[in-house]
Amino acid sequence: MLSRSDFQALLDREGLLIVDGALATELETRGHDLNHPLWSAKLLQENPASIQDVHFDYFKAGANIAITASYQAGIEGLTTHLGVEEPEARLLIKRSVEVAKAARDALIETRNAKASDGSVKTLLVAGSVGPYGAFLADGSEYRGDYQRTVDEFKDFHRSRIAVLIEAGVDLLALETMPNLSETKALLELLQTEFPQVIAWLACSMKGAAHLSDGTPWQNVLNLVNEHQARIVSFGINCVPLHETKDALEHINRFTDLPLICYPNSGEIWESATHTWHGSRPDALLAENSGKSEAASQLASEFDSWTKAGARLVGGCCRTGPVFIAAIHDHLKK
Repeated sequence: MLSRSDFQALLDREGLLIVDGALATELETRGHDLNHPLWSAKLLQENPASIQDVHFDYFKAGANIAITASYQAGIEGLTTHLGVEEPEARLLIKRSVEVAKAARDALIETRNAKASDGSVKTLLVAGSVGPYGAFLADGSEYRGDYQRTVDEFKDFHRSRIAVLIEAGVDLLALETMPNLSETKALLELLQTEFPQVIAWLACSMKGAAHLSDGTPWQNVLNLVNEHQARIVSFGINCVPLHETKDALEHINRFTDLPLICYPNSGEIWESATHTWHGSRPDALLAENSGKSEAASQLASEFDSWTKAGARLVGGCCRTGPVFIAAIHDHLKK
């Protein structure tokens, strides 16, 4: 488990940390059917090696951080949608950490993780904590239009966080948070029950100036700044590619935290039909597209994010290793 000072020292040394890309997209590209409420997490039971392979390829592409396949793998989600008992659900959450760590170890063994000066590049595993809306599996993590008490949100998240920490994550990734009440619950939970852990907090959004439930960024950041001891980075994920810069500029006005962004490819998810609409950069469409072409097409986007304060950068839905390699080639050159 990293301390806040260790994380800051790593960020200062690297200048920029690269987060991995979409897990589900890459698994589907490789032939896996993820039409299931648990999405990628169902493969923790069926085919964990496939998840490890994707983690490995993201590390190989240049990612510093792998996010575990636990986004939808809360205790309640696993027991409800897989029909397992709680002890097995805990083992599956633990497995999400084990396969990410195994991918990291495998890459280090290949010596591909060595920097130009011969030192070993630091590779981290972030334990994914998705919102209650992800458990609902109805797209509400992009709307935030669900209501629970703060205590109910804490009860929902507590066990998964405990297992991720026990399994040895370096930090937590609180992802796609759309709801101010749930965000408050998580911040309080970390502060009072898990003071040993650090986390980043990445939110979904409604336009560039608001959290998905309509809360202005200033109100969100006022809450985050009260719990800053546990949060090492704040930002956005699973958001439109071309709205990322504007959102970061809004957010940067209200916090001194390093910002994080890992947007989608540029397409829009339609939850009613379970389909993607719109277009993504041409370089990411072809399976054999070169990373140099992708880097060239996306360079202005990448530059705009870092100019707006992003220090952790990656990809979310419909991105893949080519996207991460493009970020690495352009921003780490």
